[in-house]
Amino acid sequence: MNNEYLMVKLQTIVDSKPSEWKIGYEDKVLLVGSCFSDEIGAQMEQRYLHVICNPFGTLYNPLSIAQALTMKEVPELVEHEGLWHSMAHHGSVSRATKEEAEQAVKTSIETMQQALREATVVIVTFGTAWVYEMKEGISGLGVSGLVGNCHKLPESCFTRRRLSVEEIVAAWKPILAQYPEKHWLFTVSPIRHIKDGLHENQISKATLLQAVEQLGDYFPSYEIMLDELRDYRFYADDLVHPSSLAVNYIWERFMECFCTNQTKNELVLQHKRWKHEHHRSLH
Repeated sequence: MNNEYLMVKLQTIVDSKPSEWKIGYEDKVLLVGSCFSDEIGAQMEQRYLHVICNPFGTLYNPLSIAQALTMKEVPELVEHEGLWHSMAHHGSVSRATKEEAEQAVKTSIETMQQALREATVVIVTFGTAWVYEMKEGISGLGVSGLVGNCHKLPESCFTRRRLSVEEIVAAWKPILAQYPEKHWLFTVSPIRHIKDGLHENQISKATLLQAVEQLGDYFPSYEIMLDELRDYRFYADDLVHPSSLAVNYIWERFMECFCTNQTKNELVLQHKRWKHEHHRSLH
């Protein structure tokens, strides 16, 4: 009888080689983009890294994210269902009065510009290649062009289309050229936009992956989620967003790529400190 054991391969492991540059406590990190940036940003904040995450709120398409990095003036605001909105911002920046909304938008622009100036590392997460553009001449709104969030306005107000690889690269090349001293890291969100349709979502993600290939360093969060973490136990109840287990796993893989052993040890210690400081006693 052969005593050799057959080793069963249970995962398709995604190759993610250690980066030549590392992230440490001396760095200032700016994260922008889809809600996956929020997840990684939260992991960093819980370990007391110097982090600014999504001053404009969560944004999903590459052109809106690029617009957020380059915007200098408060855009025209729109009132809808009792709130004032910037069409370039997430709903978290919307306010009940126009004056409050203008101040919130102005603060977000100032925060973004300062964070971009000071950042040594910028992490960008693209979520979808599908964009919405407001139609010209919509009665009472007075704005047109690309929007970062539709803010529950009627679908008839917008034209929906998919960006090309060339459009995405053309929007981002000047930004990268303006800040060559920074480490730029791109990733594609593993969260599927199922409202676009599963087939359309796959085309969208493929477009983003082709664009990122031309822009710079890449962390394969999309591939890790889809190939290593295929089981639905790694997903939240909506079967779309990663579970906390999946987020922690991807964070571990992120540290393996972008942190030295010394930094990883310090991250563990600081996370223990964070959990202690945020522990809520029963009595």
